[in-house]
Amino acid sequence: MSKILPKQNTDILLAKEENLLNWSEILSEFKKNFGNDIYESWIKNINLKKEFNHYVVLSAPTKFVRDWIVSRYADKILDIIKNFKKSIERIEFLIEENQKKSIKLELPDRKNVTLIENSLTNYNRFNSNNRFDNFMVGESNELAYTAARKICIQSAHYNPLFIYSPVGMGKTHLLNAIGLEVGNTKKAMFISSENFMYHFIKSIKNNEMVKFKDFFRMVNVFIIDDIQFVSGKEAMQEEFFHTFNALIERGSQIVISSSKPPADLDRIQERIKSRMSGGLVIDIQPPDFDLKIKILKNKFKEIKQNFREDYDLGEEVFEFLATEVTSSIRELIGALNRVLAFSKINTKSPTIYECKKILKDFINSNNKSINVESIQNLVAAHFNLNIKEMLSSRRSRSLARPRQIAMYLAKQYTTNSLPDIGRKFSNRDHTTVIHAVKKIDELIKNDNDIRQSVIEIKKKFL
Repeated sequence: MSKILPKQNTDILLAKEENLLNWSEILSEFKKNFGNDIYESWIKNINLKKEFNHYVVLSAPTKFVRDWIVSRYADKILDIIKNFKKSIERIEFLIEENQKKSIKLELPDRKNVTLIENSLTNYNRFNSNNRFDNFMVGESNELAYTAARKICIQSAHYNPLFIYSPVGMGKTHLLNAIGLEVGNTKKAMFISSENFMYHFIKSIKNNEMVKFKDFFRMVNVFIIDDIQFVSGKEAMQEEFFHTFNALIERGSQIVISSSKPPADLDRIQERIKSRMSGGLVIDIQPPDFDLKIKILKNKFKEIKQNFREDYDLGEEVFEFLATEVTSSIRELIGALNRVLAFSKINTKSPTIYECKKILKDFINSNNKSINVESIQNLVAAHFNLNIKEMLSSRRSRSLARPRQIAMYLAKQYTTNSLPDIGRKFSNRDHTTVIHAVKKIDELIKNDNDIRQSVIEIKKKFL
């Protein structure tokens, strides 16, 4: 049971303090142990409020952040602090409310509000295909998804929300989904940083800066995509800074996406980085195997429904794509579209060998060379068998099933002919290989243990 608890009663803070900890040193240790991403997103904004002999009181910027830290990082935080003071037995958390700074703002006239609302209706062209209900969620993006949903219900709970990841990981999908969700009840603006720059330059040329400010500063939800593109553009950064402050002051929710966390953005003013870091900073990691399978199957289902296609893809094709295409979700969908084009033209699901040919420019060039012998060794190791035992003539299920799996994988992932594969399995006939392939194909559909074994083995050589 965790010994880090939310702070409920502040009366105990009157207790005597002693042996003050060096919080800077502890933060440095947090960074080493948690890694830069978790530290930047969650840990660095924890502050030491009070220290006692057997416990310390820490503060978190919001309830959401506090709850997330307590549920995921509790034991590790406690262990690290105990390294600095062995008598510490527990940690309690306060929620520290941010004090808003007084900022002098030039707000637009109320007579312009109706015009602005009409302009937003004409301006925003949200993509109806990028919704929350078709955003596939896994461990790599769960936090970003949860935070995005949360601000649609309770605006300004953490403000701004800053989401970063490499290209093609689903940031724009999430931002668009926020706009669709809140757009019916609130004035929402969804714009790329390049488009923001275009409107900024146009307003200067046409001497319409007041109109520009009115347009962007009277929204309830301001969503800007790919903020890294303002890098080096000083005049635009100046205007963005004042727009940001104006929106925060009026209680508007700001959502920002980027390819990097605020601290790593080059040639962007430090005060802007500081503002963007002041809410919740979350990254989206590359999807794992299971999430990629979910994404592929959901996209395939959408395509079949939209275009009324009646063909199917084999399970092994989805698994091949999920294993081989490692760059981004965008590339993954591109690879699927290419496979579907092949299927439509040839009216059949491609084999793994055909997939390799179709997707030769998608496939990770660092993959290891695959041959029958390497597959045999991997299968034997997976089942803790001696290779000679597995290739023997013995027919016990503990040997026959791994042998059949090895034949199945050799057929799927090498260019060897069936007779050649049979010869490499102690001179067995090619009909034995055919039987093994059919048997494992059937078991993959009906036996979860066999399916998981095949997936785990494939991960080792794909």
